[in-house]
Amino acid sequence: MKDKLKSFLLMSLGTLLVAVGVYFFKFPNNFSTGGVSGLSVLLGKALPFPPATISSVINILFLLLGFLVLNRKFGLKTVYCSLLYSALLQGFEWLFPMHAPLTGQKLLELFFAVILPAFGSAILFNLEASTGGTDIAAMILKKFTALDIGKALLISDVVIAASTLFLFDIETGLFCILGLLFKSVLVDSVIESLNRRKSVIVITMKRDEVCDFIIHTLHRSATVWSAVGAYAGTEHHVLLCALSPMQAVALRRYVKSIDSTAFVMASNSSEIFGKGFLRA
Repeated sequence: MKDKLKSFLLMSLGTLLVAVGVYFFKFPNNFSTGGVSGLSVLLGKALPFPPATISSVINILFLLLGFLVLNRKFGLKTVYCSLLYSALLQGFEWLFPMHAPLTGQKLLELFFAVILPAFGSAILFNLEASTGGTDIAAMILKKFTALDIGKALLISDVVIAASTLFLFDIETGLFCILGLLFKSVLVDSVIESLNRRKSVIVITMKRDEVCDFIIHTLHRSATVWSAVGAYAGTEHHVLLCALSPMQAVALRRYVKSIDSTAFVMASNSSEIFGKGFLRA
């Protein structure tokens, strides 16, 4: 129950970040960086409806299409996030009607328009959820075609962003293209940061003390094997363990305090699968 509540709160937070970034920063500046929100900006230029309403309608339509086509493969997490996202956009539309950008600094607002949805999307991706939209379209295309979905979505995002050059003005179009480039690298970086762990190797002659610290203080485990130093020919023990960044610092300090001759090697890893880490 505790894990489910945590996932529910994180999904709500991720969806809220996406909605805030889209409504308060993307829509008022006509930033179209692809996806349903970008398409809504373009359609808002041609239709007598605000982009928030258009985005909500498109998301609901994709949601209904997902129910009809994907059946049980359609995730409940995506359903919840998609409905919450549409509700938040409509709520913001009623409570905080936006008739102009918050500031006169377009570059500043572009950063928030990209960073907030990127953080929110990364949180949802980690929980195997999404706010729907083009993600549902990708699931449907994957089921019925042999298209490279990643490339297809990237091409559609580029077309949507480039369309702002003709529908709005050159400045807005260039900002949209810049935002798309920024978004393409930021989401992966955020996901990697959220999952960052340390792969730690300790070479020491005090195996029992180090193992005891890892097990009883850090509440982790380790793999141990014997080794021989190439230069001196002395016997050592090598311990391999996966830790959080803070745990890695604590282990390094402890090893240094009990064995000044020990070697500690730590490397970053964002893909550690197993108990206590990511699910395979």
